[in-house]
Amino acid sequence: MLVTPNTLDRLKTTVKDKLLLGNEPTPELIAILLVYFVQGILGLARLAISFFLKDDLALSPAEVSALLGVVALPWMVKPLFGFLSDGLPLFGYRRRTYLVLAGLLGTIAWVGLATIVDKPWQATIAIALSSLSVAVSDVIVDSLVVERARIESHSNAGALQSLCWGASAIGGIITAYLSGALLQQFGIQTIFLITATFPLIVSAVAGLIAEQPTSDRADFSQVKQQIGLLKTAISQKAIWMPTLFLFLWQATPSADSAFFFFSTNELGFEPEFLGRVRLVTSVASLLGIWMFQRFFKAVPLRKIFGWSIVISAGLGLTALILVTHANRAIGIDDRWFSLGDSLVLTVAGQIAFMPVLVLAARLCPPGIEATLFALLMSVFNIAGAVSQELGALLTHWMQVTPENFERLWLLVLITNLTTLLPLPLINWLPSENDTAPSVFPPQLDTVPELERV
Repeated sequence: MLVTPNTLDRLKTTVKDKLLLGNEPTPELIAILLVYFVQGILGLARLAISFFLKDDLALSPAEVSALLGVVALPWMVKPLFGFLSDGLPLFGYRRRTYLVLAGLLGTIAWVGLATIVDKPWQATIAIALSSLSVAVSDVIVDSLVVERARIESHSNAGALQSLCWGASAIGGIITAYLSGALLQQFGIQTIFLITATFPLIVSAVAGLIAEQPTSDRADFSQVKQQIGLLKTAISQKAIWMPTLFLFLWQATPSADSAFFFFSTNELGFEPEFLGRVRLVTSVASLLGIWMFQRFFKAVPLRKIFGWSIVISAGLGLTALILVTHANRAIGIDDRWFSLGDSLVLTVAGQIAFMPVLVLAARLCPPGIEATLFALLMSVFNIAGAVSQELGALLTHWMQVTPENFERLWLLVLITNLTTLLPLPLINWLPSENDTAPSVFPPQLDTVPELERV
């Protein structure tokens, strides 16, 4: 076969379309994808944080759970960052400057963790600042994605969001195993210093954002308009009732921190093995998303939420087998059982989470789709923080400590059974034929779509 220059050009175009899902590889798109990639690769320090709080600061399972709930605060107020970005330009830019500051803030936080942090209150501040860094950059690139998605062709709908999620997933998978192996080889502080370099990428690519400088001073008129539309929306039962259901479901207590202590102190799982578990769960998450798209996306919301809650609670109880060492009685090693259990639970958990995104999108009425979506995700994050704090209280009441896991089985039992409590309220979710509610008076129908926060 004769390969001509035209053939090569067509081949390059085909490869580009497949790799970037039909999106033009502009400098701005590369910058956006790099920011999402950094969000994924920051997972390198996840295990280091857990061991730092447990070993270096000698915190109890209850204290770790409480701290993790507090440092999630920036993710609860994400719409606020969007409002500020829209209404308050910094040094003439609404996007670039915020990305630069977010990156620098993240680097400062991780360097602080590696060098001067040696008290719980200092760790809380530093971890919260690193969380703030990621939350701000996430809001900014989300707004850029929404802007680009507005001009996306119908045949290419959703491709940009899939591309961005893929960039984050690749970063997460790369660091999943490395987070444990590198931690075991180099130590906690070295991992923090390595992680400190990644936010600088966010600052470096900010100049690639296609944004013209503005001479406008702080103008909060758009923010006021958004707040007015949000107030109108959230006053509707068709929106606040499903949102409250999601909150109650996700706010049930968690035993994650206590189980981490059990895995390391009782079962002797070292960082390298926990990195393998993270790798398995990262891949399992992708599998869960594929299964949802392939088999469950057409299932009515009430049905899939109901079954997801019941099945997830049942599968969560399998942790009792590991806690009581029943797996050893049937000849299954702790490590193999943990890997298999994590695989199944993650697939089921991802399938259960995908309808949340579908429901959030369906609840958003015309005019403030993106802004209300960000608000709904903030409510979801608040529920996660409440879950951590309730888990901390239960862990304390059950007297589960780094040396005492006698009542961990009861903690696992309670935390899984409480996830069933919202089931009687399943009718608060939209029925099969419901669509996004029309909540705005006729005079607001002409309001242009507001930028995502």
